Amino acid sequence: MQAILAVTVPFFALVLCGYLAARQRVLPEAAIPGLNAFVLFFALPCMLFRFGASQPFAQLINPSLIAIYALAALVIVFFTVAVTLRRVDGKGVDTKNAAFGALVAAFPNTGFMGVPLLVALLGDRAAGPVIGTILTDLFLTSSLCIALAQAGPADDGQPHDSVWATVLRSLRGALSNPLPWSIGLGAALAASGLALPEPVSQVIKMLADAASPVALFTIGAVLWRAGQHAHTRTPLGQYLPVALIKLFVHPLLVLGIGLLLRAGGLPVPEFGLMVLMLAAALPSASNVSLLAERYGADNGRVARIIMASTVLAFLTFSLLAWGVGVGRG
Repeated sequence: MQAILAVTVPFFALVLCGYLAARQRVLPEAAIPGLNAFVLFFALPCMLFRFGASQPFAQLINPSLIAIYALAALVIVFFTVAVTLRRVDGKGVDTKNAAFGALVAAFPNTGFMGVPLLVALLGDRAAGPVIGTILTDLFLTSSLCIALAQAGPADDGQPHDSVWATVLRSLRGALSNPLPWSIGLGAALAASGLALPEPVSQVIKMLADAASPVALFTIGAVLWRAGQHAHTRTPLGQYLPVALIKLFVHPLLVLGIGLLLRAGGLPVPEFGLMVLMLAAALPSASNVSLLAERYGADNGRVARIIMASTVLAFLTFSLLAWGVGVGRG
């Protein structure tokens, strides 16, 4: 446990530093979008590019691991919608908010937190399975949840665009995200056998090295900002259960599906399955609050789910990592 805490404490401490810096106005609120843009468009793509260029393609895109993670994501999405959707007695939330609750229940913070944290715990070979989860969440989980959110009537009573139009728009949004392109370019460079010029390689290395601390600091700042822009009071029963689904049900479901498929004869690598389970045990992705705000969902509820999962994950993730033997060889 001491070896695990030696890694997790600094990671979560940087998140807390970002939150406190924004709360105390040391970091102006107007600067948070710029910080987020630096991570999303510069530092994190460079880090993923380097991992993509250093991993064999079979480790980046392992069909059995992607199938396990995708199936678990689908189950979590529909389960969360089913248990949170407004019932006849009036309890629960509407379709849009149930869909965005499902998104934060199924979408871990693998980009900003998961890749550097799991690589620090498990070594560079953990990057391949985590990258597979990023691609799955960008193209499958987020597209599905946004389509579900748009399935109900609009706030003005008029119908939304068709489901297919919504899915296509979501996929276009995923394709405009620099993360999958950086992974693909890194894999293409590795396959070509070429090497970048030394000055270019050094710039990429410098930006990649900045990804972890700046991304973690940004998570805290984004969480504070999301709380500031929340205009509703969300009952505990509408957000804490979703955070618990994220932290407990999601990783256990990934493990269960992986073991079932392995028993059925699918070649599921033990190390890769452990990485998937730990990735699923991460807190909810902080940037989902920006999506909720864009689509008119209850951003206060989404922000509270993300905050609760982030605070609790320091304990739950560390215990799970210790339970599966991380740090004990």
